[in-house]
Amino acid sequence: MAQSVLITGAGGQLGKEISRLAAAVSGRDVRFVFTDLNEGDGVQALDIADEDAVGVFLRKEKINVVVNCAAYTDVEKAECNPETADLLNHVAVAGIAEAAREVGATLIQISTDYVFSGDSCVPYREMDETGPTGVYGVTKLAGERAVIDSGCKYIIIRTAWLYSPYGKNFVRTMLKLTSEKKELKVVSDQVGTPTSAADLAALIIKIICDDMTGREGIYHFSGEGVCSWYDFAVEIADLAGNDGCDIQPCRSEEYPSNVRRPHYSVMDKKLVKDTFGVKIPHWRASLADVIGRIRKGD
Repeated sequence: MAQSVLITGAGGQLGKEISRLAAAVSGRDVRFVFTDLNEGDGVQALDIADEDAVGVFLRKEKINVVVNCAAYTDVEKAECNPETADLLNHVAVAGIAEAAREVGATLIQISTDYVFSGDSCVPYREMDETGPTGVYGVTKLAGERAVIDSGCKYIIIRTAWLYSPYGKNFVRTMLKLTSEKKELKVVSDQVGTPTSAADLAALIIKIICDDMTGREGIYHFSGEGVCSWYDFAVEIADLAGNDGCDIQPCRSEEYPSNVRRPHYSVMDKKLVKDTFGVKIPHWRASLADVIGRIRKGD
């Protein structure tokens, strides 16, 4: 029997990458249904904050798996809009989880490295103590707990430094700035791992198509390797051929922020690799692929 898979937040980076990759597997015992707040090309309208509407939609479309890609992800603005961030990252997630429980669907919830304090010096494991330092991390962690407490079948995937050819992200911003400016300062004391949304989308599709949604739990997924934002920016400029921009490292204090960003957000990925048999590309290889797609207008 074919699975029906709901993708919320289809207009975002991850939703678009899932849509792109889903074209190759749709019809092979899986049907993807894409939704966002507003209707669009191949995308149905669904307000995830309307729990009743979500429940009706899941029953109408006979959904077996929900992949929740919708979220309030602007870390800075979340500090000024805590109610909206909590609505989308926590309250709405609780409603989706309850609706999934009622119809027996599995919820794949996307979370973040921001649930940790960033004070570690070794890669974070799934069972490590959480300690978010800002509204974004607090609300995403509350969403995780709501999923677990709901009693629904779930897989929570924490990721970090997500980028793609779509929307607003660090790669697209750096491509623009390094092509326009002669000098640029980028923080070098925040360390993590860039993650291509295409790599995360491939994992999600593998879990669904290989019938592994029953392997419930929390998992960490990001690119392989470690770098600072400065290292990341230099690699972006090099791959794009933007060698006319002099990129200099700086400390976080030189860029005052409403929120304390994690200084160390590297995550241990052994569990996701062992559980789902996935090979994760190095972040440099995935970055080269994405920049190549941007050049081609993909």
